[in-house]
Amino acid sequence: MRLSELNTGEKGVIVKVTGRGAFRKRIIEMGFIRGKEVEVIQNAPLKDPVHYKVMGYDVSLRRNEAALIEVVSPKDFAEGSLNNHTAGQQAFQKSILSNSGEDLHTIALQKGKTINVALVGNPNSGKTSLFNFASGAREHVGNYGGVTVDAKEGTFHLNGYTFKIVDLPGTYSLSAYSPEELYVRKHLNEEHPDVVINVVDASNLERNLYLTSQLIDMDVRMVIALNIYDDLERRGNKFDHESLSRMIGIPIIPTISKNGFGIENLFNRIIQVYEENDPVIRHIHINYGEDLEKAITNVRNKLVEQCDISKDISKRYLSIKLLEGDWEVENFVKSLSGSEVILEECRKNIAQIEDILKEDVETAFTNARYGFISGALLETFEPNKIKEATKTQIIDLFVTHKLLGFPIFILFMWIMFEATFRLGEYPMTWIEDLVEFIGNSLRGVMPEGPLKDLLIDGIITGVGGVIVFLPNILILYLFISFMEDSGYMARAAFIMDKIMHKMGLHGKSFIPLVMGFGCNVPAIMASRTIENRNSRMITMLINPLMSCSARFPVYVLLAGAFFPANAGTVVLILYATGILLAVLMAKIFKRFLFQEEDVPFVMELPPYRMPTVKSIFIHMWEKAKQYLKKMGGIILVASIVIWFLGYFPLNHEIAETFDEQIALVESGSLSEEEKEETIEEIERLKTVILQQNSYIGRLGQQIQPVLQPLGFDWKISVSLLTGMAAKEVVVSTLSVLYTGEEEESQALTERLQQDRDAAGNPVFTPLVALSLMLFVLIYFPCIATITAISKEAHSWKWGLFVVIYTCVLAWLVSFIVYQTGSFL
Repeated sequence: MRLSELNTGEKGVIVKVTGRGAFRKRIIEMGFIRGKEVEVIQNAPLKDPVHYKVMGYDVSLRRNEAALIEVVSPKDFAEGSLNNHTAGQQAFQKSILSNSGEDLHTIALQKGKTINVALVGNPNSGKTSLFNFASGAREHVGNYGGVTVDAKEGTFHLNGYTFKIVDLPGTYSLSAYSPEELYVRKHLNEEHPDVVINVVDASNLERNLYLTSQLIDMDVRMVIALNIYDDLERRGNKFDHESLSRMIGIPIIPTISKNGFGIENLFNRIIQVYEENDPVIRHIHINYGEDLEKAITNVRNKLVEQCDISKDISKRYLSIKLLEGDWEVENFVKSLSGSEVILEECRKNIAQIEDILKEDVETAFTNARYGFISGALLETFEPNKIKEATKTQIIDLFVTHKLLGFPIFILFMWIMFEATFRLGEYPMTWIEDLVEFIGNSLRGVMPEGPLKDLLIDGIITGVGGVIVFLPNILILYLFISFMEDSGYMARAAFIMDKIMHKMGLHGKSFIPLVMGFGCNVPAIMASRTIENRNSRMITMLINPLMSCSARFPVYVLLAGAFFPANAGTVVLILYATGILLAVLMAKIFKRFLFQEEDVPFVMELPPYRMPTVKSIFIHMWEKAKQYLKKMGGIILVASIVIWFLGYFPLNHEIAETFDEQIALVESGSLSEEEKEETIEEIERLKTVILQQNSYIGRLGQQIQPVLQPLGFDWKISVSLLTGMAAKEVVVSTLSVLYTGEEEESQALTERLQQDRDAAGNPVFTPLVALSLMLFVLIYFPCIATITAISKEAHSWKWGLFVVIYTCVLAWLVSFIVYQTGSFL
């Protein structure tokens, strides 16, 4: 709890002082240090400030200052902690409540060894890799900007200290330009991490240190992780990081996050910084030059005179942001008393600077920061004089070539789909055999009845019909992970930028769209990296047209059954169709819904890095867990519900009628071969009639007229209806609906190929299969995707809009394909 929460007469033991800068230093010097007891003596008549006693003398603090001091008190345990612990811990805490302050002192010292750390750095600086290595988390790492689109939390223990680590989104600066920048800045200002780890890419110092200069302005306690240090050494560059460390007053620790080099040293140094005994750390002011410094001083003086601003916010930092025209800081100042005087002073100084320097103030600050960085590196960094073509430059000669770039990209995609089918075929067969073995084993030992039918025809058939595609999903993610981790994804965005621009989109939109091949939900979240709202909205609205891995089992099933010789090519055509439709819809949305001009295309092309086998397999395992979790969740429930609706009501009269016909055939004079064929046909008709009269059959027949022009019967219609929850359920539904007495040992592909309607015509043809795959590609995104769109767009109307337009578009495309194919 905070010191400001203690009532008059209550005591607490200090855990830590948060905040930053001169205030924090002053408050510690006054005796507010860890382990010291503090007592609330009285409040001022207006409840502020508050009179405290610490270390035997009296001191007053304002409430907003006391809120920056964390304490532990008996009230802490009595009101909260005691209710959330085991019996042993409760007994221990009760003893604390009944004893003197010594036990609280012990607890305060223990709690004081918890260090809150924020990871801040540029995209591609290895920030998330460092987070993964330190915390043991398995957050996927991609070699392009915007992978971390939200804060991730982890815990790390070292030398008796507990580090609570927050991995913040990658950002190039702390302006108010993008959602990531605002998110990082808000976290640093409101959560007050004890120490910030500024992850700096050692191979790109000048650009990465720009963010460092802004963190210096914010006056945060910081340690620099000089990451990817092996790349700096491999290039033959020399960098005296210890001299730079002393120059800027920030400890700099070389690290290689992918193999853990320097990580322990980094966290040991954080302990020193946290405990206020680091020999290097000190706060410096970046000198912006006479004109800018004069303006900063003028605005800062007005802030001090006019406003009662919390002492944990740097007045110098606020002054700089006001002069830069930062809209968020302006809105903050407008909420304070005396804001008009401050803003008028700000406007006056901005006009003077622009008149003297002949450039806008934001550019002046940017140039000054880079000047500071250049000067610091001039004294500490010596680049290798021998220029050699890097592997990145050599590879880019081919993959970004104006003639070779597109063929290489298309070839890579084709190889991905072909490998998914060809390599996935063998483990698919093994899993099919295993599912069949389990079903046959249970069939032989369980008594007849609904429970047996539920277990075998419902659960095992439904879930087993989907789980066989796990190898294909893993192979697909193997390729996608390689594209992300190697840096090729950014090149794909580069070569696609002109096409994206013709669509009215930003080149960065291509990355979320390609990510949609894996899963639409994180892809929609990744669209946050697009600065322009209109481009971001269009990207989110067309992302469901990117064929996610959940649709892949449907493609594998139908393409493998009806296009066995060209399955990979057919799936590539489906993915290309999704892209083309996305282009069309983006043009329409740009024309009628989002007409504003886009922002310029600015995106980093990171160096190529060979992904580690560990990172790729961790990514694949995480996706496998998600897929298996679906098996035990929504697909299991859907399979049971579909089986129930298809099994009931039990129509004994129809069954008995067909049984009588079978008995007549068996007692007739037909040959054995003719009897077998006739009985097989009667059994088939019996299954068809019983299913048509079941609950799910009646439901399917109600919606069939809408989908019949697309070539779909009632079974297909039902599978599309249930597939709205998750696209894998389409396969699960077909597996349950296509179980028959004579077909139970057959693969689902064979059952689909052999299925006939009441007139004996095949239900599935290559044309119907193609129409169905196109419909599944386009229609109703899963519930999770709709939720993600609604959340990111801050309105459910956009989620509903996506549902409507995708269903209408799916119907139109499938109708055109099926009717055209039937005519030809």
